[in-house]
Formats: sequence, C-alpha cells, structure tokens
Amino acid sequence: MKIKKIEAEMAEIKTAAARHVSPLAPARFPDLPVIDGVEFASTSAGVKYQGRTDVTLMRLAPGSSLAGVFTRSATRAASVLDCQAKLAGAQNTERGAAIVVNSGNANAFTGALGQRAVDDVTGAVAKKLGVPAERVLSSSTGVIGEPLPAERITAVIDQLAGALDPAGVSGAAHAIMTTDTFAKGASAEIKGEGGTIRIAGFAKGSGMVAPDMATMLVYIFTDAKIAPELLQQMLAGLVDNTFNSITVDSDTSTSDALILAATGRSDAAPITNADSAAGRVFTESLASVMLDLAKQVVRDGEGATKFVEVRVTGAETAQDARLVASAIANSPLVKTAIAGEDANWGRIVMAVGKSGARADRDKLTIRFGDMVLARDGWRDPDYDETKASIYMKRQDLVISVDLGLGPVAQTMWTCDLTHRYIDINADYRS
Repeated sequence: MKIKKIEAEMAEIKTAAARHVSPLAPARFPDLPVIDGVEFASTSAGVKYQGRTDVTLMRLAPGSSLAGVFTRSATRAASVLDCQAKLAGAQNTERGAAIVVNSGNANAFTGALGQRAVDDVTGAVAKKLGVPAERVLSSSTGVIGEPLPAERITAVIDQLAGALDPAGVSGAAHAIMTTDTFAKGASAEIKGEGGTIRIAGFAKGSGMVAPDMATMLVYIFTDAKIAPELLQQMLAGLVDNTFNSITVDSDTSTSDALILAATGRSDAAPITNADSAAGRVFTESLASVMLDLAKQVVRDGEGATKFVEVRVTGAETAQDARLVASAIANSPLVKTAIAGEDANWGRIVMAVGKSGARADRDKLTIRFGDMVLARDGWRDPDYDETKASIYMKRQDLVISVDLGLGPVAQTMWTCDLTHRYIDINADYRS
C-alpha cells in the first residue's frame, strides 16, 4: 500500500509539472461578486490523487430555487440521474440546499454502487447541514467506470462544513478541474426593480466537450427572487445558443451538468415573468454569463492554440444552419488545418458538403475574417493566399459560410486540434 501511495504521489507531481496553461487563457480568474445566500468550501479528499483539491461543498440559504440541465448521454452518471430525479419534483424552497462536487472520478457506469455512493455523499451532507436529502445535489467528473470512493468524500464533510465561506468561490472553481489548465469564472450585475441583482458562476471543461448539454460542469448563482419553474424555463431557453453551441472534440460526456440557483436575497422585486422588462434584462445578463463561461471552456480545449468562431448564414432552416456549423466545428481535417495555420478553405467546402444540410455549390460564400476566399462555386478572383496565411496565424479566428438559401443563421465556437490533444488523452487513466 505504501508503494502504491508513493507511486500515486509521484504521478501527481509529474502531472503537475507537465501541466501548462492554455495560451488562450485569460490573465487571471476574475473577481466574482459575493452572492448573498451562497457559501463555498473546498479541500483534498484523495479521490484519485493525494494532495489535490478535489472536493467542493456549496451551501444555499433557505428560500433558494434550483434549476438544472444535464447531459443527454444514454450512459449518464449516477449523480446526473440523481439530480434529474430530484429536480423533477416540486421544490420546498423554505429549506436550505447544497451542492457537492468531486473531481478525479466520474462515478459513471458503476451500476448500483454508483447510486449508493451518491446516496452516501448527499446523505452525509444533508445530515451535517441540516437540509433535506432531496435538496442536496451532487456532481462527479473524471475517470469513467471506476467505483467512487465515497468514504473519502464523507470523511471530509465536517471539515468542509466548518470552512464554508461566501468568498470561497475561487477555491471551488479550482477544485472541480480535471484536465483544465485554468479555472473559469464569469459574472454580471444588473439594476432590478428596487435593488441590484448579481449573477456569478464558474465552470470546468476542457475535453469530451460537444454540443448536447451539458458537456462540462457549470454552477451559476444569483441573488434574484425567481421561482423554480421560471428559473428552469429561463435556463432551458438559453442553453442552445451557449453551452450547446461549443465543441472541442465532438464527444459528449456521461457526467456533466449545469446547475443554476437563485437565493432570493436581493432587495430587487421578484421576477415573475420572463417577458417583463426585469425578466428580459435578467435573461440577457444570464445569457452573457453562460456564453462567457462556454467560450472559456473552448479556450481551454485540450491542446488548443486557436479559438475559432464558426458563423453560418443564409441557411434555409435552423436545422441546416446547425448541421453546417457543427460539421465545420467538429471536422478533424478543418481543425488540424487550423492548428497548422493552413488556409485550406477546401476543407470548409468538404464539411459543408458532408453536413447533410441543403447547400448549393454555386451560392456558397466562404470567408476567413473579412477576406472572401470562395464564392459562386469557385475561388474568389481577388483571393490572396499570402494574406489568408497571415490571418491564420492569429489566435482568434472567424470562419464564415453563407449558404445563400434562406434567412437562418447559427454560430458555434470551437478550437484547433493539436498533437497535445493526443498526448493528454492517450494516457488519461495512467
């Protein structure tokens, strides 16, 4: 046992030494506002590695509403199934709530043991914090197919409960990281009717990221007064153009979740209608936080060196627009050309053609940034290969395709595909 422990510690040291920060990362984790009614604590439980902060606990004050969207994978993890079941029923918002998250182990494809582990962890949190078990949500991220060592998590619940701090969000954001190279946070502040409303959230995600909600772990908090049903409606309506419009590698995770909580502690009047002035402003601000976090996930794509916005216009239907955007954003040939800074617009043509969407060769227009590369079924007569190659050296790129067939548009965000993606994933379990 001692030898195995030493080997695990050495592996963690090696991993830490090899870890680099994405060149697309922000300068630092943002200063997120304190959300009245939310507290955070994080610690090391040794879920997979010794010495790594890998568990975080979040306590929500009585009166908090909860909402969530989850991966649609057919092999969803036990924690995802448990959250979905708990949020499906009516919420007793008079009681407090909690969220507990671990990294290092996904607790996915673990059979009856998986649900037992969820029950053990959420039950221990409920008992310690004095909240109903049905108001304790959990998430797990990491290796699939390995039993979750729930006893390691329950052993630190007392420690976490004693360390809960309204200003502990940065530690929580770092605790949920796996192959991430930086913690991701975003916030917004708006003027409500009678007071200020604050929104703050954090996320993890780097690989196994594709549009099928969720494809990462995301936790967003607001002090707005919003009932659970309306909160769920708002969240569900914003997913398609934020977290369902990003992709790193076209793979959908078994484990991921987006949980939104509204504590109701703001002095602003309650938001009771999404179409009211207050409802629209709040929805727009929530959307901005969600999109900010979603883009940060792409900027931390495993091995990424380029951030790419794919704009599709002129589609006949919404489905066609999404098919074309997804085909381009997920194409290994497109993504490797971007990694090599190769202005190979022919691969864009290929991706449009294979997408399954209605397209007409003679109506297509392809742009890199402001440059028109191809149109009317042929290379643009003013196309300049040198200028295009120079453009491809940028870290942030825009690829635009106009299908010329209709009024519908779709934007997706992706990254390039480099050899480092292989390096990370070839020995993920090692």
